[in-house]
Amino acid sequence: MINGKKIAVVMPAYNAEKTLEKTVRELPAEVDIKILVDDSSNDNTALLSKKLGLQTFIHDANYGYGRNQQTCYREALAAGADIVVMVHPDYQYSPLLVAAMASMIGSGVYDMVLASRILGGGALKGGMPVYKYIANRLLTAFQNVFLGVKLSEYHTGFRAFSRELLQTLPLLENSDDFVFDNQMIAQSVMFNFRIGEISCPTRYFEEASSINFKRSVQYGIGVLKTTASFVAHKSGLMRLPLFQTAGRKVSMKYYSKVEQQS
Repeated sequence: MINGKKIAVVMPAYNAEKTLEKTVRELPAEVDIKILVDDSSNDNTALLSKKLGLQTFIHDANYGYGRNQQTCYREALAAGADIVVMVHPDYQYSPLLVAAMASMIGSGVYDMVLASRILGGGALKGGMPVYKYIANRLLTAFQNVFLGVKLSEYHTGFRAFSRELLQTLPLLENSDDFVFDNQMIAQSVMFNFRIGEISCPTRYFEEASSINFKRSVQYGIGVLKTTASFVAHKSGLMRLPLFQTAGRKVSMKYYSKVEQQS
């Protein structure tokens, strides 16, 4: 808890058995709620999560990274979280920064905090492939122009959110795939939420999840489409549920909880 606000860490997981324990061990003491959503993994991610004492939910099918996040945020809000930090359980980002990111939300200064791999120049040192680094910089520059903000990176998977933001954004209008992350930022800008950044080192290694070149291209196209949709909606050319407060925020449950042993 920070400033009287309850902190939840949520982990969208898929085949994260090899790195989950290392990630959980580095979570700071300030975390009140720990949730993992297993997107129908092929390994023992869910069993290990239960063993580590996490609230564990299992999708009955592999719905995708975006849908996994929807479940994460729904369960964190239901558990009473005031601040929600998404941490990938693949140990690519440092969980040690959770408290710092939560503090930036808890202070009332920001509604969303992004852990940037670009600030501090650690992306390439951490092993980010050169083509991904170049694409990251080009897409970020493009979106800064058309969204009217100035961020160092839009593509990090390490983020913190206020309860108000998660309750306001029409998250169920977003993609079930990786572009969900980018759509959340565009929505936050559209709804005038305050976005801050913190420098974060990154690690690229065999067990860390990373989308391949083909999926990276698909993601890049999705980013361009998200930006075009933002501009079209903001200019009044189109009215899109993705950027409307009336957009869907709740859905039926399509997953189960692994009961904790007494």
